[in-house]
Order: sequence, then structure tokens, then C-alpha cells
Amino acid sequence: MTIQDHRAFRPAPTSRPVTSAVSPWLRWLSEAIWFVEHAFERARADAKPEEDTRVRIVVIQAVFIAVFVLLAAGATRAALLVPAGATGVHAAAGALQRADLTDRNGALLATNITHYGLYIDPSEVWDREAAFRQIRQALPEVSASRLRRVLNGERRLIVQPGLTPAQRQAVHALALGGVSFEPEDRRVYPLGTSAAHVIGAADTGGQGVSGSELAFNDAIRQAGAQGQDFALSIDLRVQGVLENELAVAATEAGAKGAVGVVADATTGEILGMASWPTFDPNHRGAAPEGATLNRVTSAHYEMGSVFKTFTVAAALDTGRADLDTMIDASQAYFIGNRRIADFHATNKILSLEEVFIHSSNIGTSRLAVEMGADTMRDYFQRLGLLDAAPIELRESARPRQPRQWDDSTRASLSFGYGIMITPLQMTAATAALVNGGIFRSLTLRRGGTGDEGRRIVTAETSSAIRELMRATVLRGSGRSADAEGLRVGGKTGSANKLVNGRYDASHGVGSFASVFPADGPDTTRRYVVFVLVDEPSQGSRLGGAVAAPVVGRVIDRIAGFLGVQRRIDPPAPVEATP
Repeated sequence: MTIQDHRAFRPAPTSRPVTSAVSPWLRWLSEAIWFVEHAFERARADAKPEEDTRVRIVVIQAVFIAVFVLLAAGATRAALLVPAGATGVHAAAGALQRADLTDRNGALLATNITHYGLYIDPSEVWDREAAFRQIRQALPEVSASRLRRVLNGERRLIVQPGLTPAQRQAVHALALGGVSFEPEDRRVYPLGTSAAHVIGAADTGGQGVSGSELAFNDAIRQAGAQGQDFALSIDLRVQGVLENELAVAATEAGAKGAVGVVADATTGEILGMASWPTFDPNHRGAAPEGATLNRVTSAHYEMGSVFKTFTVAAALDTGRADLDTMIDASQAYFIGNRRIADFHATNKILSLEEVFIHSSNIGTSRLAVEMGADTMRDYFQRLGLLDAAPIELRESARPRQPRQWDDSTRASLSFGYGIMITPLQMTAATAALVNGGIFRSLTLRRGGTGDEGRRIVTAETSSAIRELMRATVLRGSGRSADAEGLRVGGKTGSANKLVNGRYDASHGVGSFASVFPADGPDTTRRYVVFVLVDEPSQGSRLGGAVAAPVVGRVIDRIAGFLGVQRRIDPPAPVEATP
């Protein structure tokens, strides 16, 4: 037999897998594997060893092509299908960023910027003393004791969190062994002190701890995961005006503190909220004492005569009085041994309108006593004065209310003593009385909550209250709050504070609660502005002198932002002299 006849004696491929019982594609795969495995044997049997090399090259090429196809497909998917904002290390499964916070017009309030944590592994540091000196020189703010403790330790630890890119580069340029950095998604507040109490803060773990950051924590994280912004109801233009005017007035008055709120009485949206003094949330640890307290939501005050609005509203709504009802204020009013007198004494019988305009303690005390405990408590409850102000902020505090509602207590309540509430409660109650009589929750969510609210007084009572507030600005103690053409209405308030168990005239608050425009039908879009100055030490302490002018300037400056048109009435015609 010749060599060429060797093929006749090739053994049967008994090792070839049996695939008759499997699906066609598995059969094809097994045959392909078998073909590749025995390629070299066939090449030698055919005296063509070069075929083995070719097969190997083809297989290797096929493997590389498959790998590159898979990599290209993954890159394409990452580029086209991963949501915006979820790139790099932040696109990892389960990674949730906080959305950017904006005002109602899209202006940025809070955002995330990548910072870096500085870590040192002392086992890799060649000269620990030299490393200490160089790092301190490049990063003076680092804690010397902390740096020394980590360098002298035995394991890798963090030295300083929150390095900016510039700080990271300064340390990195030292080229020290054992030094490394880890990225941190850090929350920053580009506007510094502006709207600090409204915005609040988030911790380094990405969780809200105060203000809107806490109130809307889940919604902010969800929006961040979707690559969207989260808008608050505040308008930075309104916020800026409010903060500016409040700071100027508080500084000039030598005040301990001050608060201001601007709210849409129709929707309950907060357009501006300021608490003075304020602080920079980027450097919270350096804030002055008491500056981090949001006085709008958490501070309690006896408000004084602004409460007369509530007393008169209850009397009107129950039908116990109307604007022409006459009340004797010609002499002091006695409840047992207690004597109640007027600060602005008129010593005459007053109509209900005059009681309001002249801010008569005697008049409102008589109304409160006549109404009875149940009626007065009911209306205070309706106005939200006995519960924490309804708003998303967790800091909203409950009032300090009286235990008894006897005649003397109700008389005090009628002109704002004997109960301590927050400025936010005052804002909510005022808004309900001037918007047609509907109490709605206040909100920091743009567009409002959609809450239809509940009726607390009739539309007629609401209209009468607006009329009385407008008259107070035109002819009463609120004249300094008037803004040309904007039909401002309001009520002043002044109250002494309890010091060592006694009311001290040198420690008090001056406030002003207002509405604009005060005229027009119930469907008119109206805004409430409330300002309180806490313990002014220079000049007058009365609300009409220290708070009303602030309200007037704020309204004059923000009306254009809110679309409120000025209406300048023409001068009265002058009769010709015969």
C-alpha cells in the first residue's frame, strides 16, 4: 500500500459527540467545537501542518472580533441610553444624586460639585515628618493633630474631606507616597446667605438635614436620579428684596432679630421667606450664635394688635357686630380687678371700623368677652392659630396657647397677648382672611399643592376685613406702609415681652401684616407680606414705625415682579372760583 492510501485506514471519529437528542443550534455548536479541536490531527493526517496555523489564527481573530463588538455595543449603550447626569462613577447601580434646587424661575439655589477626600496610608510614606510639613504648607486648613495622628498610625485613614479640585491639585503636586484621593459628591450653595433658611442643608451622605433639603429629601433624590431639577416656590427677586430691606431695617433699629414673609394668598405659595440674622450654609460652623434658627417657622412671639384682625373677623362672621356697630371706649374697661385701657386713647364711643383703625384694646376686649370662649376658640382653631402652620418644613413649630379661656384671657387674646405663635402662622391666617375666606396650607412647592382649602369665614367677612385693612393704611397707624398705586391694606402690631415674669416695655416686637391689592373681587390675585422686628433698641418700637415702612418698601419693589399693576387715581377736580 502506498503512502497516499493512508486515508483508507483513518480511524472513525468515535470521540465525536452525539447530538441527535439536542436542539439543532446546540448540535451545530458541538460540531464546530469538535472541528476546531481536531483540526491539527486532520492537518497532520493530510500532511498539511500549515492548516493548523491558519485555523488557530482564524479562531484568535474571531475571538478578538467578538470582544471588540461587545465593547463597542456597551459603549454605544452607555452613550445613548444612560440618563443625563449619570456618568462616570456616579452612574453606578444604586448611586443617587441630589437634584439641583432652583427657584420658581429656574435660578440655581443648590447643586452638587465633586470634591475629594484626602487619604494617607502611613506604611507607604517614606518620610513622615517631611510629609507632615509639606501637606500643612499646601493645605493650611487641615487639622495638624488629625494629620499627625494618621501619619503615625498603622492603616489608611481619611485626613480631610471636601477638598476642592484646586486643593487636591496642590497636594497631588507634592508627589508624596501613600497619599490618595477619593471623589465625594458634595452639596454647595452658590448664593451663600441668600434664602439659607428656606433651602436648608444636606449632609455629606446626600441626605437632607434641614429646610427644603429635608422637607423634599425623597423628591430631590428622585429628581436627581432622573437628571432633573427640583423647583421651589420662592422667587429669588422677591427673596432678594425682602432680605435687603429686612437687614437694613433691623440694623438701623439695633434689633435682636427680624423676619419677613411674602406669600401668594390665592395658592399658598411662599415667594419669599427671610430670617435675620442669616448665615452661609457652605460654612455653617462659622455661623453667629442664633443665626441658624429660622425665626419664621420656629420662633414664638406674642404678636400684639395684629390679632385684632382675627377678633373683628370672628365678630363680623358670627353676626355679633357689623362695621357700624358702636362700642363704648370712652373709659377703661374692667374685668374683675383688671383694668384694660387704650394705648391710642380716644375716650369716646367708637364704631367697629374706628375700633380697628384706632387699634382699641377696649373695643376688641368687649367683643371677645361677648363672643364667649367656645366661639373664640373655634375661630382661632379655624385660623390655624392653635396648631403648627401647615407647610412642608419640619421646623414648623406648634404655638404656645392658653390653658384657660376665661373672660380675662379672651380679652388678652383679642389684642395679641396670652398666646405665642410663629410668623408663619400669622401669614397663613392673614392669607385666609383676605383671599375670600379660604384657609390653605402654605407651601414651598412651585405651583402649590392643589389644596382646595376649607372655608373659615364668609366672602362678605373677607371683603370687610380687606376694607378695614385698607382704611388702616389710609387713615390709621399703617400709613407708612402705603405704596403708590398698589392699594395696600394692613394692620400694625406692638407687644412687650415677658422679662422675669413681668412685661418689659424695653423688650418688645413691632410687626405689620398686610395685603395688596386690597380692593377688587375675591378672584383678584392677592399677596400677603408680613414683617416683624424683634427687640428694636433704637427709635420707636411700635409696629407702625419699625415694621410698616419695611412692608411698604418691599411691596413697592416687588409689585412689578408679581405682575401687580399700579393704579394711579386722578386728582379730584378743583372747582372754579365764581
